Amino acid sequence: MSEKLYPYTKITDLKDMLQKSGKEYGDKIAYQIKQEEGKYQNITHKEVREMIDGLGTALIDMGLKDKRIAVIGENRWEWEIAYLSIVCGTGVVVPLDKSLPENELKSLIERSGIEAIFYTQNYEIVLESAKNEGIGKLKHLISMDLEKHARGIYAQKELIEKGKQLMKQGNTEFTKADIDSEKMSIMLFTSGTTSASKAVSLSHKNLCSNLMDIASVLDINSKDVFLSFLPLHHVFECTVGFLFSLYKGAKTVFCDGIRHIPENMKEYKVSVMASVPAIYERIFKIIRRQIEKEGKLQEILQKEEQYRKASLEEKKQVFREIHDMLGGNVKLLISGAASLEAGIEEKYRLLGFNLVQGYGLTETSPVVAMGNKKYHKIGSIGKAVPSVKVKIVNPNSEGIGELVVQGPNVMLEYYENRADTKKALVDGWFYTGDLARIDEEGYIFICGRKKSVIVLKNGKNIFPEEMENLINRIEGVEESFVFGKQMSEDKNDIKIFAKLVYNQEIVETTYKVQGEQKIYEAMNEKIKEINKTMPHYKAIKGIILTQEPLIKTTTNKIKRQSNLDVIRKEEK
Repeated sequence: MSEKLYPYTKITDLKDMLQKSGKEYGDKIAYQIKQEEGKYQNITHKEVREMIDGLGTALIDMGLKDKRIAVIGENRWEWEIAYLSIVCGTGVVVPLDKSLPENELKSLIERSGIEAIFYTQNYEIVLESAKNEGIGKLKHLISMDLEKHARGIYAQKELIEKGKQLMKQGNTEFTKADIDSEKMSIMLFTSGTTSASKAVSLSHKNLCSNLMDIASVLDINSKDVFLSFLPLHHVFECTVGFLFSLYKGAKTVFCDGIRHIPENMKEYKVSVMASVPAIYERIFKIIRRQIEKEGKLQEILQKEEQYRKASLEEKKQVFREIHDMLGGNVKLLISGAASLEAGIEEKYRLLGFNLVQGYGLTETSPVVAMGNKKYHKIGSIGKAVPSVKVKIVNPNSEGIGELVVQGPNVMLEYYENRADTKKALVDGWFYTGDLARIDEEGYIFICGRKKSVIVLKNGKNIFPEEMENLINRIEGVEESFVFGKQMSEDKNDIKIFAKLVYNQEIVETTYKVQGEQKIYEAMNEKIKEINKTMPHYKAIKGIILTQEPLIKTTTNKIKRQSNLDVIRKEEK
């Protein structure tokens, strides 16, 4: 595991975190919200904590003490206030995926046993329907958009003010509520279909141990500006973006959408961002296109080699013009939730961007390991954070086996799911389902999901993620999906195939081809080039071309079974 590099504030629970950080950073801006072009609303850390106390007081007054309350909607400060007003003295918070279809959302409302839900305007119709149908225990709808209560729907803004009035009258039920840091206070659903998704039980202790670990290995302070982009219901954004920013007294700004990330980074002078590989690949392509447009590509490539061994700070000065494209203030980029292609990581660091990989799961609150300025290797997720232990079980001849984790960040259980809990938690160790290796210096390298490994007839293991990273380097390929295809009645007769999602305009321009057949031939030639670089048994035997995006989770992870089902359906 890595050592603690920076001082951090010790906290016992999220309420303790809010009190301690609020006292230290109260006058600093917590949220900067765009009102209209050139005009912004600033909310201080002190005001945030006052709103949380007011809202929590009102929720208890509504009879929601020790109840389960959900939050759903786009990333915004009201979402974060709602979350903390529930978890810091009211009851159990249930963050829900904003991309769920109506039937799945209603199913989770029933499964979770929530009695109230905070929501944004987009979800009003489906939630009114759920309440009217009597689904589960749902009684109260609380809108983040309404100014006043209307049509039996509560307004979050009005509840905050009501709670503040109750506090003035001496109501201390929320502010003096005891927190049991070891019981379930957060219920999170894993991604997957409704029936397959598991409810993960997390505690204050789980999250706070993770916040302290992150603070001890990353050089973040109250001057930093976080860009909130990944969905807040996802534990990666929730812990590393939202809660960590409040803990460090930093400022959070909200992204206007995927297309606006570079301009938002420039507009707000963003210094820290936690996102997924697809976003970093997208930003890199934007930078590359701009460099090519200006005719500076060869000059940049020469400088990259010239300053390859220079420090990140020196490179930042050399490539100042490129840093200015993203506001000139970027200090740390964290990639997580999926595998980052090593070539992209290296390119960012050659340009002086401190891009590091992190690794975690919903069940580990989430961070298990993370790279930083001191501990970093291209392709690695870094070392385990200070309070977490990791090891490899059942390694093969190459040292690759299942990664297992032990630490205060590991979940309590899968809620009301004894069988899956028993499989995942064995003798105090959490079995991640990810295959990895750990080198002699303690750096962890993720190889792929245990359940997605393709086993060939000769017993060799193929890691689809590794091969997808190679395919995704092909000019014009947006994303890819590698899978095993049974070639005869022999179930073990498996060959490797790949589905490529391509950009028609880029492919036609790059390879000077037109028409489906010519595009197929051009892409197949590129696959043959990849095949020449790997052992014969790994060779890709066939490709499928499409312009339709792959089916993915809200954090851009490929849903392997869903995509395989589509392929099999198309083949029939």
